[in-house]
Amino acid sequence: MEDKMTQNPATEDPNLESGAQAPEQAAAAEAGQAAELAKVQAERDDLKDKLLRTLADMENLRRRTEREIADAKAYAVTSFARDMLGSSDNLRRALESVPADALAKADALTKALNEGVELTERELLKTLERHGVRRIDPLAEKFDPNLHQAMFEAPDPAIAKGLVCKVVQVGYTIGERVLRPALVGVSAGAPRAPEAPAAPH
Repeated sequence: MEDKMTQNPATEDPNLESGAQAPEQAAAAEAGQAAELAKVQAERDDLKDKLLRTLADMENLRRRTEREIADAKAYAVTSFARDMLGSSDNLRRALESVPADALAKADALTKALNEGVELTERELLKTLERHGVRRIDPLAEKFDPNLHQAMFEAPDPAIAKGLVCKVVQVGYTIGERVLRPALVGVSAGAPRAPEAPAAPH
């Protein structure tokens, strides 16, 4: 019995070994939980980032679609309006083909016909304007390459250099776009005075 007691002294606790492992296991479990938490947080951040990107993409798509719809409404009649410009040009040519003095001496029927052509031209221009088409008649305005196409440059003492001195053909815009540029002549300013010949020495 004494031998047994000396072989298993009271100080030897069988739980001591497992007690020493407990902090290591707790630390390992804690490290595992921290790693799992970090992984879940990374997934959360990734999903949040993807969601924000998707929301931004959807907002951009919505804006782009609204802009395309607005453009489609504004410019839907572009081809038709461009085709109608020829009719407007022909009405203007018909009106300009009759000199003012000849019209003053004309009979009532000719005057009525001329007035009818004028009314038709005005009505056509109003109709085009209702659909966003505006006339460009830039006489004496500053030459603008975005709206005008220069056909020639000529000296003109009555109009300052760089201004439109003659409109060959009026232009048109639709919304903010040029439907047809105005064909113009640009003033080069007053002609230069001939240089006086040098006095003989």
